[in-house]
Amino acid sequence: MSFLRKLLAVTAFLAFSATAALQPANAQAADPENTVVLTLKDGDVTIALRPDLAPKHAEQIKKLVRDGAYNGVVFHRVIDGFMAQTGDVEFGNADKGYNPGRAGTGGSSYGNIPAEFSKEPFVRGTVGMARSSSPNSANSQFFIMFDEGSFLNGEYTVVGQVTSGMEVVDKIKKGSKSANGAVDNPDRIVKAIVLADRK
Repeated sequence: MSFLRKLLAVTAFLAFSATAALQPANAQAADPENTVVLTLKDGDVTIALRPDLAPKHAEQIKKLVRDGAYNGVVFHRVIDGFMAQTGDVEFGNADKGYNPGRAGTGGSSYGNIPAEFSKEPFVRGTVGMARSSSPNSANSQFFIMFDEGSFLNGEYTVVGQVTSGMEVVDKIKKGSKSANGAVDNPDRIVKAIVLADRK
């Protein structure tokens, strides 16, 4: 092999190695069984669940999706530059007894889940589980980060990451900052499915 060909081969190898190094550590092929698709008014949002980080939370979300429990549930608390919260299947369903005064206080019939905190950081597109002041009170509600939120790291369970559709998330109707993000006439999840169930 000539010197020039060797040089080209080494250059190509280094370029490939540099590209690989830039890939996220958790990058992996989509797993349909652990991928949730939320249809919102402006399009679809695809979420890769992280059973490697939070297996109990991921399983509960999948059960609720398969029950159809998230269909019609509003984004009751949306703070520009922070996050959009949804998932109150008890009081937040716009099609079934929606209660604006109680949206955000309800859960599901499956009960609360023990915390599964991890070192995974909260960044744009991270999906975290909402909870009360008790670490073990997450149930059905979750939020999607508009931006980085390092103050949440290790304090809330990371359950997934948006892999496509963040431009749709950005269009979710925002709430009033003075009212802690409470939204009048909020947007909703039109439909949620586990990708493996898509026909």
